[in-house]
Parts: sequence; structure tokens; C-alpha cells
Amino acid sequence: MMCEENQTQVSQIRLLGFQSLSKYKTLLFILFILIYVCIQGGNLLIILVVTVIDHLRIPMFFFLKHLSIADVLLTNAVVPMMLHIMLFEEGILTVWGCLIQLHFVTIFGLVQCFLIVIMSLDRYLAICHPLQYPSIMSPDLCLRMVIVSWFLVNVMISSEFFLMIQFSFCGLNSIDHFFCDVGPVIQLVTSDTSIFKLVDFAYGIFIIIFPFVLIITSYICIFFAILKISSNNGRKKAFSTCSSHLITVCVYYGTLIAVYMTSAGESTSNTNKYRSMLYLVGTPLMNPIIYSLRNNKIKEAMQKMMKILILRSYIT
Repeated sequence: MMCEENQTQVSQIRLLGFQSLSKYKTLLFILFILIYVCIQGGNLLIILVVTVIDHLRIPMFFFLKHLSIADVLLTNAVVPMMLHIMLFEEGILTVWGCLIQLHFVTIFGLVQCFLIVIMSLDRYLAICHPLQYPSIMSPDLCLRMVIVSWFLVNVMISSEFFLMIQFSFCGLNSIDHFFCDVGPVIQLVTSDTSIFKLVDFAYGIFIIIFPFVLIITSYICIFFAILKISSNNGRKKAFSTCSSHLITVCVYYGTLIAVYMTSAGESTSNTNKYRSMLYLVGTPLMNPIIYSLRNNKIKEAMQKMMKILILRSYIT
């Protein structure tokens, strides 16, 4: 669609970032570049360890590896631009660049909903149906579930992207945010967005709400299955196999709900930015910490990997 005669077609979008914190920009830049390095290092280490160490080639860690891949891609889609905005107090993207960033951020963020629900179903089968678990959770099935997750999210978000590229952006071109999020971008649109909002709502139910219901259902079943275990050691062992994933679910959905399910009238743009930062930076940072601290197999594998690397560097 074209703009009206008295309106100017927007070609660039300004991201205002954190202008209220400009006097702390150097400190914030250093802090977040360290966090960015920790996110990349922690998640890449999990990917490497799960890929290389033989005894970690089981469904739970296979899904964890893909969750880490999504975390790496998500932070790479947001944090470099965020660091630029912190340093120079604003960022400029073309309209196409903004829509492309929004497209990939949405894909990398929402595919985690499917990966987390697959991990919860894996824990359900392992605890509630341990005898059938090895035959059901075959490597081929695990791979197919991951591929289907990426495929479904790509198809749905690409259809939204197709709707967005037909919008008109006229007049205002500033977003009080540090990346192109769907809410602020839609506020700049001067054409009818009713179809997009309806599609987005329907996809939100399928991608976010439906997996969340499945997760809650699976953990209710897990809880009652654990209660039926007669020995205390057996109950503790069963709970420990899903405790890390349960914490990940709480962190992921807690931040997601805080960002996207809070009424716009109840929060300022600054509050939304900080909540978004918690979701886009906090969650990818927490996942490696949760699994490295609470899972003995991951800790042992990381120690083994570090010994191998030190030994190789010593030999060379």
C-alpha cells in the first residue's frame, strides 16, 4: 500500500534504545558484552559437549542441544544491535531490516516453546512409562520432532512476515525499544492490521498456550507417578531427572508471560524494554547455568571436555 499525499513513506526505523540511561552507557555496554560472551560460551559449550561426549547422546540432551542452538541464534539476532544502541544511543534499520530482525527473533524465540514441550513429554515417558521409553524415543523420532518444530514455527511466522511486508509505514519512524518487537512495529503501521492481529492471536494460542497446557498436563502426570514410587531414594531420583527442565519451563514461560501477556496500559515502554531484556538475555543465560549446576552428567561431561582441551593444549 502507498502513503497518502500528506504522508511520507518511511524508509528507515530509529531504535531509541536506552536514552534514559545514557550516562551509564559505558558501564551497561561492558556489562552486556560480558553477558553476551557468557551466553554464547555457555550454550556453545553445551552444544559441543552433547555432540562430542558419547554418553550424552540421549533424547533429553539432544533436545537440550537444540534449545541451546535456539538460544545462540536468538541472542545473535538481538544483542549485537542492542550493544550498538547502548554505545551510540540509537540504532537505525531499514524497514526491511527491521521486519527481518522481527521475523528471526520471533522464530528463534517461539521454537523454544515446542522444544520445551518435547522435553517435558520426554520426561513424562521416562518417568511414567520407563519400560516403553527406549523403544518410543528412538533417535529418528527425536530428530523428526525437532525438524517438525522448526518447520511449523517457520511456516507460521513466515505467513505473518508475508502480511507485514504489505503494510504501509508512513509518518512516524521511531521505536522506543532496543530491537524490532512486534508491538512497537505494529504501532508504526498506518494500514489496517486487523487480519494480522487475528492471525497472530491464533498462532499465539497454538505456539504458546497449547504447548504450555501440554507441559502442565505432563507434569501433573509426572507428579502423581513420583508419588506412587515407594522409596524416598526412588522419588528423589525421579524428581532430579526433571528438575532442571522444570526450572527452565518456569524461567521461560515466566519471562514470556511478563513481556507479552501484560496489558499495555499497565506498563510503560521502559518497563517493557526491561522485561524484554529479561526474556531475550536472561533466559539464554540461565539455561546453561541451570543444566550445568543441576545435572551431574553435564557437569561430568564438561569436566571431561575441559581436561581433554587442557591436555591437547599442553601436548601442542
